[in-house]
Amino acid sequence: MKKIIALLTGGTTGEWVVSVKSAATIAQNLDPDKFEVYKIMLTQQGWFYEPEGSVKIEVDRNDFSITVKGKKITFDGVFIAIHGAPGEDGKLQGYFDMLDLPYTTCDALTSAVTMNKGYTKAIVNGIPQLNIAKSAQIFKNTEYSIDQLKKDLNTPYFVKPNNGGSSIGMSKVNHPSDLQVAIEKAFKEDDQVLIEEFISGREFTVGVVKLDGKIVVLPVTEVETAKEFFDFEAKYTPGVATETTPAPIRAETRARVEEIAKAVYLKLNCSGVVRIDFILTEDEGDFYFIEINTIPGQTATSFIPQQVAAAGMKLNDFYTKLIRETIG
Repeated sequence: MKKIIALLTGGTTGEWVVSVKSAATIAQNLDPDKFEVYKIMLTQQGWFYEPEGSVKIEVDRNDFSITVKGKKITFDGVFIAIHGAPGEDGKLQGYFDMLDLPYTTCDALTSAVTMNKGYTKAIVNGIPQLNIAKSAQIFKNTEYSIDQLKKDLNTPYFVKPNNGGSSIGMSKVNHPSDLQVAIEKAFKEDDQVLIEEFISGREFTVGVVKLDGKIVVLPVTEVETAKEFFDFEAKYTPGVATETTPAPIRAETRARVEEIAKAVYLKLNCSGVVRIDFILTEDEGDFYFIEINTIPGQTATSFIPQQVAAAGMKLNDFYTKLIRETIG
């Protein structure tokens, strides 16, 4: 029997553009012999199934079902491909938990916590061989002292909205005098802001996933950008960043990265596929945790499809295993 899968895309943030592209890649690579797939678009206007060349069909949110040509369709599970809210922050996961409907991502608690960069760092702190940049977390409606921040942290620093995953509202500050402007920019995106010391080194990202009951660390990607940091433009504009998969790192470094990445996955109680961004200092020295992304992009040029290919797997098989692991 084919599994009936809802492929959920869209969202309520600027990242919906990427979500739509991710869903297109996933839809192309879901095995039609194994899965009957219905793409559901979630927007601020509502949740809809849009059959090709037909009118939108609204989702009944009481049981997350749709009625097509008089026939009610319920789902065996949900492939969540929404980056940002409400797909990555735990809200949809909580809703599906209440309906007892399995999904492909981390659970509601892990999703909510990992959207908050400061809280995530507090949880993974203490994992052997994992380093964390010194940082301060400030809140919009709570007093904070710019002078104290300048005393506590060394320049340069990154100022970023504490929630959100696509580097929107982020700044690199080289001079303390520019800190206030950067904080105001970040507060436009979020009520909490993280200011952290800049760590000099090579930037990497790595996918971690549970397949066939085992945690698998995919080949690592090195990210080099001509820009000062890997921002939204560098992420989504072809040619701005150079991405090398698998990254040119020593075998012992690769083994250490795998160990740390698995430990982070376990400590945060992840499920499905996640992506961990990190920096290696000097000559493949210390491992610094940047952040974790619990619904990484799946567009044709995204890191996870690149890494799956480098691991010698077909996306079709990867998504089949991912669904079997998370939805059953």
